[in-house]
Amino acid sequence: MGLEDLGPAKGLANLDGLLQTDITSLEELRGKVVVVQFWTFGCINCKNTLANLRDLYDEHAGKEFEVVGVHSPEFSYEEDPAAIGEAAVDLGVTWPIALDTRKFNFFRWQGGRAYWPRTYVLDQQGHIRFDHIGEGAYDELNETVAALLG
Repeated sequence: MGLEDLGPAKGLANLDGLLQTDITSLEELRGKVVVVQFWTFGCINCKNTLANLRDLYDEHAGKEFEVVGVHSPEFSYEEDPAAIGEAAVDLGVTWPIALDTRKFNFFRWQGGRAYWPRTYVLDQQGHIRFDHIGEGAYDELNETVAALLG
């Protein structure tokens, strides 16, 4: 599977914290394949992607693999870290969550037009090898992760 190199990821900056993790940056995950998904817990399209992400996370547990959900709220009720933590439990989100309350990274990564959800796969060097807007493309996402884990 030939994977296009879409260039280096921008990293995460100006976060309001992280939940469910001890990491403090994406750079700490270099050497791992990382799925980065911009999402918010009130978004139905985001919720619809979670079953595949849970399966992918479980399948590759213990490998050099991680998922990071960048929670970028659309509405004010989605800004509260306690509500985000509660929603993570309810939705079965067990991977690290970066709090991007002011949507700094949401717009920095996506440019002028930004979407929920948007899913990227980073290779071991931090380069983007997959970029998908919205639901779907699960086979392509899963195959990209598997190919990079090789």
